[in-house]
Amino acid sequence: MSSGLSRRSPAVKRLMREAEELREATHDYHAIPLEDNLFEWHFTVRGPDDSDFAGGVYHGRILLPAEYPMKPPNIIVLTPNGRFQEGKKICLSISGHHPESWQPSWSIRTALLAIIGFMPTEAKGQFCSIVFFFRSSRFVVAMRKIRKN
Repeated sequence: MSSGLSRRSPAVKRLMREAEELREATHDYHAIPLEDNLFEWHFTVRGPDDSDFAGGVYHGRILLPAEYPMKPPNIIVLTPNGRFQEGKKICLSISGHHPESWQPSWSIRTALLAIIGFMPTEAKGQFCSIVFFFRSSRFVVAMRKIRKN
């Protein structure tokens, strides 16, 4: 662990437990911490069925603060997707963009499910790292990703 925190740290204990719980990938998501940094995770989520994102697989990073779970993670989607700006911290109630709405009982699994659930929703005027293309554009972005794999 490069964070300099002790294994007795509440954040380290919690993240080690979450890493064990998420060790096996599900059909919809997978997340794992970096080998040398328990506070940076990489994840993949599948686009929700019955949406423009169906069939797509999206990669991202979760950056956790030393105060986790008392403070929320930052989430960055790295794959072009037509919903979230790639490479930018996304703005969700479960992310560091809205610490006032974060609940310590939420987890990395909760964040992954929120990303999946939020993908097919319209931005409705939100600008913080959220984009919204026409449905056909989102479908094209998802299909390009599938063809590359």
